[in-house]
Amino acid sequence: MNKFFDNIINEYFDNNTNLFLVDASVDSSNKINIIIDGDKGVKISDCVSLGKYLKNNLEDEIDDFSFEVSSAGMTSPLITHRQFLKNLNRKLNILSVDGEEYIGNLSEVKDDNVTIEWFSRESKPIGKGKISVKKNKSLLFNEIKQAKLIVEF
Repeated sequence: MNKFFDNIINEYFDNNTNLFLVDASVDSSNKINIIIDGDKGVKISDCVSLGKYLKNNLEDEIDDFSFEVSSAGMTSPLITHRQFLKNLNRKLNILSVDGEEYIGNLSEVKDDNVTIEWFSRESKPIGKGKISVKKNKSLLFNEIKQAKLIVEF
């Protein structure tokens, strides 16, 4: 992306603080793909509003372009820190870069890491049977290969 585009998009989100940019890219045919999310979700009108804003502010600066504005969606991977904050206390499936998979509730989000908690059935230390043991795992953001929300009804 170029600096002018970055300034325009940042200006839009500065004026619409409940929304945030997840990803923006330009393909070889000058199609700008923008994915947004919001602290309280994204409405179609939010995508339309950003589209109109871009059209009005980019038309004179960039020749021969098109763009698509879409929301991140419930099944899309979590990418930004703010998406993790938005989904605090919700159930996630996290795949680490070393291939480990963790499924549990997102219990904490810090600047550089997240913590996920789950219950595991384990043998009793003494006697027969099993007990539920609460476990947790903290992962740095750079240790996360993919994190997805688990939708439960």
